[in-house]
Amino acid sequence: MHPWADVVQAEPEHDADAMSPAGQLWSTAHDLARWAAFLGGETRGVLCPGTLAEMREPIGVDDGDAWTGGFGLGLQLARIGGRRLAGHTGSMPGFLATVWTDAADGVGALFLANTTSGMSGTLLPDLLDLLDRYEPRLPDEWRPAAADPALLALTGLWHWGPKAYTLRLLPERGLSLEPVGGAGRASRFVPQDDGTWLGLDGYYAGETLRVAADHLDLNTFIFTRTPYDPDAPVPGGAGDWHA
Repeated sequence: MHPWADVVQAEPEHDADAMSPAGQLWSTAHDLARWAAFLGGETRGVLCPGTLAEMREPIGVDDGDAWTGGFGLGLQLARIGGRRLAGHTGSMPGFLATVWTDAADGVGALFLANTTSGMSGTLLPDLLDLLDRYEPRLPDEWRPAAADPALLALTGLWHWGPKAYTLRLLPERGLSLEPVGGAGRASRFVPQDDGTWLGLDGYYAGETLRVAADHLDLNTFIFTRTPYDPDAPVPGGAGDWHA
């Protein structure tokens, strides 16, 4: 724009030569906000969400075990104030820009500045903290899911010896087994074609869960509806031995 009139003037096209790969790119705050949403998970079919998650995994870190900064696949990464951020900084002589996203919280922040240096490294984390404080993220609206009645019948209270556990039904026919009170051996399980369940994580990762009429057999860990059920099988074929 002309400095003293509402007139548009043609500007000479600029070629930054060797600096071109570093950022000879024109954008707007709106475009960068859309890019931040993409990096946060709103891929809209352009990339598989699993591919984007892989891009956010650290390939190299700048400071070893401290791991406050590093790189994924094409993305800069940072851990600041308990957040794990992905995005990228950018600069050209006279200009600075940065985009950071927190995929776990579904938030992002960005800035564009007409300066060569001097921007605070905590500007965007501070903006994300302000967002948390004044506009906390609302939980997703609850939507009831359909469930197999046979799986629902498995849920509820189970016991390993005297210790109480809860078995919960997860989306996509998964199961979650965890001690009452939360402390102790817990795992999620996914269904297998032969009718068994495979431990996905936690203490029982890789173990096979078999469902019987009156008990659960988790690789010889026997879970019953009542503590020390005398009718439940004893692991190891110990015959008449009882607790």
